[in-house]
Amino acid sequence: MTLMHGLLTIKEASEWASGYIGKNVTTSNIAYLIQYGLIRKIGENGSAQVSQAELANYYAKFLTSREGYFKDKLGEDLNWALSFEQYKEAETTKHVHRLHPYKGKFIPQLVEYFLDNHTDNFKTE
Repeated sequence: MTLMHGLLTIKEASEWASGYIGKNVTTSNIAYLIQYGLIRKIGENGSAQVSQAELANYYAKFLTSREGYFKDKLGEDLNWALSFEQYKEAETTKHVHRLHPYKGKFIPQLVEYFLDNHTDNFKTE
Protein backbone atom coordinates (compact mmCIF):
# COMPACT_ATOMS: atom_id res chain seq x y z
CA MET A 1 0.00 0.00 0.00
CA THR A 2 1.10 3.51 -0.62
CA LEU A 3 1.27 6.26 1.93
CA MET A 4 -0.98 9.12 2.75
CA HIS A 5 -4.20 10.97 2.60
CA GLY A 6 -6.62 8.25 1.53
CA LEU A 7 -9.46 6.62 3.38
CA LEU A 8 -9.05 3.02 4.49
CA THR A 9 -11.52 0.42 5.66
CA ILE A 10 -10.84 -1.07 9.09
CA LYS A 11 -9.27 -4.15 7.48
CA GLU A 12 -7.13 -2.06 5.13
CA ALA A 13 -6.10 0.13 8.05
CA SER A 14 -4.91 -2.87 10.07
CA GLU A 15 -2.92 -4.18 7.10
CA TRP A 16 -1.43 -0.77 6.38
CA ALA A 17 -0.52 -0.12 10.04
CA SER A 18 1.07 -3.58 10.34
CA GLY A 19 3.36 -2.81 7.43
CA TYR A 20 3.99 0.75 8.60
CA ILE A 21 5.23 -0.12 12.09
CA GLY A 22 6.43 -3.66 11.43
CA LYS A 23 4.18 -5.20 14.10
CA ASN A 24 0.87 -7.01 13.83
CA VAL A 25 -2.00 -4.53 14.11
CA THR A 26 -5.40 -6.23 14.15
CA THR A 27 -8.79 -4.91 13.15
CA SER A 28 -9.60 -4.95 16.88
CA ASN A 29 -6.66 -2.60 17.49
CA ILE A 30 -8.06 -0.17 14.90
CA ALA A 31 -11.57 -0.44 16.39
CA TYR A 32 -10.07 0.33 19.81
CA LEU A 33 -8.42 3.49 18.45
CA ILE A 34 -11.76 4.59 17.04
CA GLN A 35 -13.70 3.67 20.19
CA TYR A 36 -11.40 5.73 22.42
CA GLY A 37 -11.30 8.69 20.03
CA LEU A 38 -7.63 8.32 19.15
CA ILE A 39 -8.52 8.38 15.46
CA ARG A 40 -11.79 9.45 13.83
CA LYS A 41 -14.25 7.10 12.20
CA ILE A 42 -15.49 8.33 8.84
CA GLY A 43 -18.74 6.90 7.54
CA GLU A 44 -21.41 4.69 9.05
CA ASN A 45 -21.11 1.25 10.67
CA GLY A 46 -21.48 -0.64 7.40
CA SER A 47 -18.80 1.39 5.67
CA ALA A 48 -16.58 2.73 8.45
CA GLN A 49 -13.30 4.14 7.24
CA VAL A 50 -10.35 5.97 8.78
CA SER A 51 -7.94 8.54 7.44
CA GLN A 52 -4.59 7.09 6.48
CA ALA A 53 -2.94 10.39 7.44
CA GLU A 54 -4.46 10.25 10.96
CA LEU A 55 -3.36 6.65 11.31
CA ALA A 56 0.17 7.56 10.20
CA ASN A 57 0.22 10.40 12.73
CA TYR A 58 -0.92 8.09 15.53
CA TYR A 59 1.57 5.33 14.70
CA ALA A 60 4.51 7.71 14.08
CA LYS A 61 5.48 7.34 17.73
CA PHE A 62 6.11 3.63 17.13
CA LEU A 63 8.74 4.44 14.53
CA THR A 64 10.87 6.38 17.00
CA SER A 65 11.82 5.47 20.52
CA ARG A 66 8.54 5.28 22.42
CA GLU A 67 10.37 6.14 25.62
CA GLY A 68 11.94 9.22 24.02
CA TYR A 69 8.63 10.23 22.46
CA PHE A 70 6.78 10.15 25.78
CA LYS A 71 9.62 11.75 27.75
CA ASP A 72 9.53 14.64 25.25
CA LYS A 73 5.78 14.97 25.83
CA LEU A 74 5.66 14.32 29.58
CA GLY A 75 9.10 15.16 30.95
CA GLU A 76 12.34 13.41 31.80
CA ASP A 77 11.13 12.24 35.23
CA LEU A 78 8.80 9.74 33.56
CA ASN A 79 9.14 6.28 35.16
CA TRP A 80 9.37 4.15 32.01
CA ALA A 81 9.07 0.93 34.04
CA LEU A 82 5.41 1.82 34.49
CA SER A 83 4.80 1.82 30.73
CA PHE A 84 4.63 -2.01 30.72
CA GLU A 85 5.64 -1.80 27.08
CA GLN A 86 7.01 -5.34 27.15
CA TYR A 87 3.45 -6.72 27.44
CA LYS A 88 1.17 -7.25 24.47
CA GLU A 89 -2.16 -5.44 24.62
CA ALA A 90 -3.95 -8.78 25.01
CA GLU A 91 -2.01 -9.41 28.23
CA THR A 92 -3.00 -6.08 29.75
CA THR A 93 -6.67 -6.17 28.75
CA LYS A 94 -7.55 -9.86 29.05
CA HIS A 95 -9.36 -9.29 32.35
CA VAL A 96 -11.90 -6.89 30.82
CA HIS A 97 -12.45 -8.42 27.38
CA ARG A 98 -13.24 -4.94 26.03
CA LEU A 99 -16.88 -5.29 26.99
CA HIS A 100 -17.19 -1.53 27.25
CA PRO A 101 -14.85 1.45 27.41
CA TYR A 102 -13.77 2.10 30.97
CA LYS A 103 -11.02 4.68 31.16
CA GLY A 104 -10.42 4.19 34.89
CA LYS A 105 -9.38 0.55 34.67
CA PHE A 106 -6.00 -0.58 35.90
CA ILE A 107 -4.06 -3.21 34.03
CA PRO A 108 -3.21 -6.18 36.25
CA GLN A 109 0.52 -5.52 35.88
CA LEU A 110 0.17 -2.02 37.35
CA VAL A 111 -1.69 -3.26 40.41
CA GLU A 112 0.87 -6.03 40.85
CA TYR A 113 3.74 -3.51 40.58
CA PHE A 114 2.39 -1.34 43.39
CA LEU A 115 1.35 -4.24 45.61
CA ASP A 116 4.71 -5.98 45.24
CA ASN A 117 6.68 -2.81 45.93
CA HIS A 118 4.68 -1.49 48.88
CA THR A 119 3.04 -4.35 50.77
CA ASP A 120 6.29 -5.72 52.24
CA ASN A 121 6.91 -2.48 54.13
CA PHE A 122 3.31 -2.46 55.33
CA LYS A 123 3.58 -6.07 56.55
CA THR A 124 6.84 -5.28 58.36
CA GLU A 125 5.27 -2.36 60.21
